[in-house]
Amino acid sequence: MAAEAEQSQTVSVDGRLLKISNLDKVLYPQTGTTKGDVIAYYTEIAPLMVPHLRGRPVTRKRWVHGVGTDAEPGQVFFQKNLDPRSTPEWVRRFPISHHDRTNDYPVVEDLSTLAWLAQLASLEIHVPQWRFADDGTPQNPDRLVLDLDPGPGVGLPECAQVAHWAREAMAAIGLELFPVTSGSKGIHLYAQLDGSHTSADASMIAKELARSLQQLHPDLVVSEMAKAQRKGKVFIDWSQNNGNKTTISPYSLRGRSRPTVAAPRTWDELDEDLAHLDYEEMLARAADLGDLLAPLAPQGASSAAPDRLTKYRSMRDPDRTPEPVPAAAPTPRDGAPTFVIQEHHARRLHYDFRLEHDGVLVSWAVPKGVPTTTRTNHLAVQTEDHPIEYGSFEGIIPHAQYGGGEVFIFDHGTFELEKWRDGREVIAILNGTKDGGVGTGCKVALIHTGGRGGQPENHWLMHLMSGSPTEPKPATEAELRALHERAERDTDLVWQSDHDGAGTAAEAQPSEGPEPVEGPRPDFPPEIKPMLATTATSAEFSNPEDWAFEMKWDGVRAVCYIAGGQAKILSRRGLDTSTSYPEIVDALRQLDVQDAVLDGEIVALDDQGRPSFGRLQNRINLSNPADVRAARRTTPVQLVIFDVMRLNGKSLIKRSYEQRRAELEKLITGGRIQLPPSFDGDLESATTAAQALGMEGVVAKRRNSTYQAGSRGRTWLKIKYFHTQEVVIGGWRTGNGRRADTVGSLLIGVPEGGRLRYVGRVGSGFADAELERITGQFAEMARQDCPLDDVPAIDARDAHWVEPILVGEVSYGEWTDDHRLRHPVWRGWRPDKSPDDVRRE
Repeated sequence: MAAEAEQSQTVSVDGRLLKISNLDKVLYPQTGTTKGDVIAYYTEIAPLMVPHLRGRPVTRKRWVHGVGTDAEPGQVFFQKNLDPRSTPEWVRRFPISHHDRTNDYPVVEDLSTLAWLAQLASLEIHVPQWRFADDGTPQNPDRLVLDLDPGPGVGLPECAQVAHWAREAMAAIGLELFPVTSGSKGIHLYAQLDGSHTSADASMIAKELARSLQQLHPDLVVSEMAKAQRKGKVFIDWSQNNGNKTTISPYSLRGRSRPTVAAPRTWDELDEDLAHLDYEEMLARAADLGDLLAPLAPQGASSAAPDRLTKYRSMRDPDRTPEPVPAAAPTPRDGAPTFVIQEHHARRLHYDFRLEHDGVLVSWAVPKGVPTTTRTNHLAVQTEDHPIEYGSFEGIIPHAQYGGGEVFIFDHGTFELEKWRDGREVIAILNGTKDGGVGTGCKVALIHTGGRGGQPENHWLMHLMSGSPTEPKPATEAELRALHERAERDTDLVWQSDHDGAGTAAEAQPSEGPEPVEGPRPDFPPEIKPMLATTATSAEFSNPEDWAFEMKWDGVRAVCYIAGGQAKILSRRGLDTSTSYPEIVDALRQLDVQDAVLDGEIVALDDQGRPSFGRLQNRINLSNPADVRAARRTTPVQLVIFDVMRLNGKSLIKRSYEQRRAELEKLITGGRIQLPPSFDGDLESATTAAQALGMEGVVAKRRNSTYQAGSRGRTWLKIKYFHTQEVVIGGWRTGNGRRADTVGSLLIGVPEGGRLRYVGRVGSGFADAELERITGQFAEMARQDCPLDDVPAIDARDAHWVEPILVGEVSYGEWTDDHRLRHPVWRGWRPDKSPDDVRRE
């Protein structure tokens, strides 16, 4: 019992307490997939899967001890009824009466219920084609299913052919089919029903279709149940439309030797080299394509009006941005409707045009502002609705947040509405109140052009119909500086008022050392470009005793300069990042040195004390003091020093690694600045330690080598335990499903021979809020032509191109023969790198 208790824990899933246990238990021996992996998969796929489960009684197939192997399959439990003693009270359930008993069936309405099923090793989730009403009454089916089951001698290609025939036949009666590779043997085809047909009706439709296809294609199709007739043919199982039968749910795992999935597919894929997908492939696709079965999910109307600020709130953290983030849903107000035009200094200057409508400010980003002549139209990109309170907002959005930059009000006032056709056309007469704004009687029209000629759905044109608006004049440097001073002063006042009774703001905020020294900045030592490591394998170390082995840290490079009691931090690109990491600057200033240049890496640790590049993203690029203060509380950082180039007036770059290391051992004594261990001549110990700590890899350094500033020498060699690659972003594609209005995937490249070679798409690994943020950022970086070489037509057909100036990092499975990354997953941004720094690992 004690051992079992040690392996269990109670966690909060979607606001509900769930006891999970034995996360390391292997449920798929062939691939080593654990129960923890299964729970993680169902947790991540839940937003796509739950809408298709909602309202349906669930039958589970459980492999408590794992699926076993092909030679010795694991024991499976087919479970319908719920055990009231072990089922959490929050699991929704409805009874179904059978001829000899009544069973209580679970209904998956949320993530927590799906996670609970995964905890019970319910690998397969089966459901009928009908749903319960709110009172528990079974309703008519809302979908029809055809199960294409290949007999001996045929496989997925033959199923795909039959699927195309079925698609044509169903289209003739007005039903659209959606294909799903079952994850077992064949293909499932789904069609949406309007609820007017009974299960018997659906079975009859499916049966008649199966019979007609058998008559047309008797050499490949069979519709009879007799297994003896299935050799060399595809059996169309129409019987699963019976109200008492179930089918594996889309997105469910299968209890096969590999963790395959019932995976929604596109019709184009059925013409390709088709294979069943495992859960990792499914997650990558889901992030990129969204829910291909979205038309089958219920659109249940709500009696309450939708909260039009839901998207706005999801993109902003009220603790990290001064923008208004109201908690309540918006409601229309009395009085003349208002407008505001805000000058927004984000990555690129643009103007935000907002009109009050239905309790919110409907918003467009207009790169060139309101047209000043009737002869010229301006692009307007519709963005998320904003709260009415945003109409008076001026200030600084922290750069790490969505839309980061300075915001000024160019003009505001009321308007007269002439026409409002949602999603099509808006005409308004603006009456501004600021000198140098749009004036009074400025009549503008917004015309939706999205979707035409391949344009994004959120594109509009702004046309001046009459009036004399003023040409916008961007804020001067003095005005920008004054805004920053005012914002910083207001932030300090807020900080003090939030801590009444707890001392002053200076006492309340985090502190790691003395306050900055007043007076002129010291003469720091000359800048030294950091040395770089070359990728290698362990096979290259014929004489390990000639090498020292250190951990490879998953952070950002930091070249640290100390002089005159002060310190600064430069990135690998030479950018000053001191304001982003004040606690590191304070710790450097406390070192007992006259002057120094130190080489290291800034890292953020996860809950297990391991460097987390994902967590470090919360600190990268922050500069606003208030934003940095907030981030320091949630994401503390440390500095790992691994070399010294100058110390107390002397250059050390010509000294050996051993000599430089000896100086560091005397200088670095712990605290926020750490000196990592070095394993002299012992790659095995370094490897064991790195893997046990979940590190990215090790770096081997020749013990007698000098510091080769700015060079990628072979006296520093890096060995990675998982594949990562820095990439340059050249474009993006719109997502599907819940990502329909944002970036769905990035098109990425790696410089090669003076060109930017396309290496694939990445859509997995992003948080939805991050996708929302970069959608706005990319709108300001747009270009007409493709900056990437060798982009396949299928990836370029609906792509939006951007200036290739941003660098990120992905993990991946391997490089393919055609120089693509297999299964890339996003790790984070690399603002410390420029595109010129990127090379194929």
